[in-house]
Amino acid sequence: MATEFKGGRNFLGRLPKDQDLITAIEATCLKHGVQTAVFSIIGSVTAATLGAYDQTQQVYVTFKKSEPMEIISCSGNVSLKDGKLFVHAHAVLADMRGNTVGGHVFSETTIYAGEMDLRELLGPQLERQHDAPTGLYLW
Repeated sequence: MATEFKGGRNFLGRLPKDQDLITAIEATCLKHGVQTAVFSIIGSVTAATLGAYDQTQQVYVTFKKSEPMEIISCSGNVSLKDGKLFVHAHAVLADMRGNTVGGHVFSETTIYAGEMDLRELLGPQLERQHDAPTGLYLW
């Protein structure tokens, strides 16, 4: 099931060096009163925490990479979860040799340089709810 949203404001900006990626996106949304949005990010990180969802155990399995990496692709969305702003992001990152790694983005993922395109969506309030069959919080 899909819900129609209209395009709202569009924010282009640089993300702060040495800050956590998820926290920086959240701070931008809070500053501008954005509760529903989609975004994309380009740039690089000095370290990342990524993960994948183990469908059998219904938990995220995470791993850390502590090295400079280029953000090949990072996209996600912003909505509410338990009445609070929730940033959901996935990324593909490349090391200095071109080897890639990707997954769900978690804190601590430290920005070296980042440019974000954040597009606000206007429509009904979008809040994540627990989905018993998957164990995930979905729209």
